Amino acid sequence: MSDIPMEKRFKMLVQICRACHFEMRQAALELCPEMDPMEFVKRYWTIVGHDTSPGYIKNIDPSKPLPKQLANNFAFSAQVMGETSYVVEGKDDSEAFVKTDACPYYDWHKRYNVLEEDQPGCDAWIDAFVDDINKALGTNLKWETLKSLPAGDGQCLRRFYVE
Repeated sequence: MSDIPMEKRFKMLVQICRACHFEMRQAALELCPEMDPMEFVKRYWTIVGHDTSPGYIKNIDPSKPLPKQLANNFAFSAQVMGETSYVVEGKDDSEAFVKTDACPYYDWHKRYNVLEEDQPGCDAWIDAFVDDINKALGTNLKWETLKSLPAGDGQCLRRFYVE
């Protein structure tokens, strides 16, 4: 067994998984040069969103306000992926926000010079899991990106809400 502490091994594994996204993107575009890179990114993150939603659905109690529950799930996922994210209370139970001050995906998109793919990828991910949650629970949860790191806002700010 390795003498490397579990926490360090986990952080290394997360970096390897993140690198795999960009390596897979490169391989797909090399094999299919006619493919639009943005279409690949959106499709990839849509698939990830559909894979994410069952875990979120299991953690949602339909008898409680949905926006904060989804914000908590989203912030947890972001934190696991190495982001500095946290939930910010809304004006009432009809909304909740997730603020992200630092994101390794943003850093990797800059490193690979594909920053224009960062927010559309995140948005496709969120679109997919919100759509799945609404279908599974018969709800009408909505969301919007108010600020984003790629847009130069210094943070990402997402609002989850019901009308």
